[in-house]
Amino acid sequence: MFSHVMVGSNDITRSKAFYDALFAATGGAPGVEDARGHLVYAHRGGRLLIGKPIDGKAAVGANGGTIGFTMDSPEEAKAWHDAGVANGGTSIEDPPGERSGASGPIYLAYLRDPDGNKLCALHRIAG
Repeated sequence: MFSHVMVGSNDITRSKAFYDALFAATGGAPGVEDARGHLVYAHRGGRLLIGKPIDGKAAVGANGGTIGFTMDSPEEAKAWHDAGVANGGTSIEDPPGERSGASGPIYLAYLRDPDGNKLCALHRIAG
């Protein structure tokens, strides 16, 4: 359904360090800067772009918005979370761990990036 997700950043260098660490924790490559100065991450068939807002105003996290990343295992989700915290992110919600979801057991880990965007690592546990 989605071609890509883009979030705003007030400091591209800081965002690159943060997102490079998240993607490295899941076997992804560092972001590549495009001609417009956006960071582009391509991993597991998806694309995430990070850039300064086009309108010139400050980037702010969406209240109620979350970007979810599919993980291959609970260990990968935890490594993703730990890499984010170690690189300027903030752990939010409950600590990383297993939860009961509408479609069965899941492992979740939540972060806010340095600009306040809410991110989630999700692994569906085979039941």
